[in-house]
Amino acid sequence: MTDAPTGASRIAGYSVFTIGLIIALAGLANVMPTYDVLPRIGPFPVEWFRPLFYWLSILVFLAGDAERRITSRRLTALHLVAYAVAVIGITYVCYDYYRIGQIIANSVMFFGPREMYVALTAAALSIWACWILWGAPIAIIGAIALLYLGTGQYWPGPLQTAPSDIYDTISANIWYDSAQGILGSIMGVVLTTVLPFIILGAILEGCGAGGSMIRISFHLMKRFKGGPAYAAILASALFGTVSGSAVANVVGTGVVTIPMIRKRGFNANFAGAVEATASTGGQILPPIMGAAALVMADIVGVSYLTVILAVIIPAIAYYLSLFLAVYFESQKLNIEVTDNDIGVPAPTGQDWLNMVLVFGPIAIIVWLLVSGLSAAGASIAAILLLLPLSFLNPEVRKAPWLLIKALSEGGKVVGQLAVAIAIVGIVVSTLSATGVPTSFAVLLSGASSNSLLFALMIAAVGCIILGMGMPTLPAYIAIISVMGPTLQGFGMDLLAAHMFVFFFGVAAGITPPVALTAFAAASVSGGRPIATAIASTRIGAMMFLIPFAWAFDDALLLGIGETDWAMVMPSILFLLVALYFSTSALIGHDRGKLSILERVLRLGVTIALLTPMALAEFGGLAIGLALVAYRFAVSPRRKGEVA
Repeated sequence: MTDAPTGASRIAGYSVFTIGLIIALAGLANVMPTYDVLPRIGPFPVEWFRPLFYWLSILVFLAGDAERRITSRRLTALHLVAYAVAVIGITYVCYDYYRIGQIIANSVMFFGPREMYVALTAAALSIWACWILWGAPIAIIGAIALLYLGTGQYWPGPLQTAPSDIYDTISANIWYDSAQGILGSIMGVVLTTVLPFIILGAILEGCGAGGSMIRISFHLMKRFKGGPAYAAILASALFGTVSGSAVANVVGTGVVTIPMIRKRGFNANFAGAVEATASTGGQILPPIMGAAALVMADIVGVSYLTVILAVIIPAIAYYLSLFLAVYFESQKLNIEVTDNDIGVPAPTGQDWLNMVLVFGPIAIIVWLLVSGLSAAGASIAAILLLLPLSFLNPEVRKAPWLLIKALSEGGKVVGQLAVAIAIVGIVVSTLSATGVPTSFAVLLSGASSNSLLFALMIAAVGCIILGMGMPTLPAYIAIISVMGPTLQGFGMDLLAAHMFVFFFGVAAGITPPVALTAFAAASVSGGRPIATAIASTRIGAMMFLIPFAWAFDDALLLGIGETDWAMVMPSILFLLVALYFSTSALIGHDRGKLSILERVLRLGVTIALLTPMALAEFGGLAIGLALVAYRFAVSPRRKGEVA
């Protein structure tokens, strides 16, 4: 099967391109709002559009997997048989979804063994595809959820569910209900809210704005010791807020930034960790947050502006902590600045002009969302603005085909995400049908002896475990289904609880042992995967600490808690001081090597500054000032030193 891979790989590649383009165009048509005299195209009926979309998603996965195996010369006859069975299976189950949907729309439908087996076939195909595409962890979670849904009434103790008709339970909760299951409301959110933003990010990357961002960032930071690392943080933050995919961001920008960071003198693990943490943070950075802000607003029932206002202080604090980590690491390594160690060409006038391609769409999205337009309408408007603006770039003018390619790439990404969302649909539907979140909340409340801190710690660990191996958006949706009622039961504001879960879901991407974002960065930097993940956790530690701070002091979430700036400003100042002490302690350097005792004391000061008790805050501040004074006394700065 691999004697003549060129022709076969070309066919597979064309198939991926074509199916991806169809997904993108059909998805955009589905959410296209009415503009003046233009007729409205969508939304299309759920009964046929969702199964068609999922059918295309599985096909694009199969074509992509075939292309990958052909390229690596690992395609066998067994794989071809599996692909053929999968195509036949997914075609049948998707058609049956449409057929049964028509029956349900016009009469009453009682599910029997046939519908159950069709639903199980759809679930099995989804789990198999997810295992190959996204790895074992999320697929195993989906399989366990499916098993529990069907057999929960036979499980022991508190895990036992109420008896139910297995035919109806499996059929309705896994496949045939448009409100839950694989093609349920979560898939609907992807189609209406997430899809256009993924397409926008793909077009933004395809029109050449990413390279200009990197060149400008390097130019602005080249005189600093940590220049390339600072530039990577800036570029990855800006691009990551649009793309929504930390791994894609690492692969896209990291191939340029990581070698430059290493060239400045940072080691491979640290270079990969900087890119991984910066790319990860893009998902918590307003105004777009990789579409998570819009999904969160939709689930919680608040405005988009409320979400981005709430997250702005934690997001900025997180990126400040990354800059501080690079600052202390450059001190630690005694890195010197030279004029010829960057290797990135200086930005041209065209690069500065290309920034219109970045900020123009972001500005119109924010303006339209704040004005009350739907998320889909705002993203479509941004795409319609970006398409003509992209011709400002001479590369696009020479090859307009790049935009079509970007559309196809965006469609492929959406199709791959849909496979993960299908598993999340199984998990969330199982949780809803069995009442596990409520039972978990009761058990956790009893186990924690009504301690919010203990509950938060358990929730955080659970979030990271559930988020391992998952894309951030489906991880967030799955996690909040379990943890949301628990945190609300302890009196947390609903949006604060969602934000807590979301932050830890994002952090799972850099947390070992399954740190996909860190592993992607390690593959570029040449570092060790686990070592890079550990370095990422150390550099991005504030991602883990800040949520605990606002859980006890919601003044850090603007618009949710305290609105008096006389109360908000002290919380912000204590947070900024905590950034300094925590980062220096984790790096182990501040004007000189820190002793173990100094590092422990600085971490203690950090915890004290983030507590809601004024006595602890001011006591920690006093100890911190004493530590800083001591460090200035024993390690004076050398003249002319630039960070």
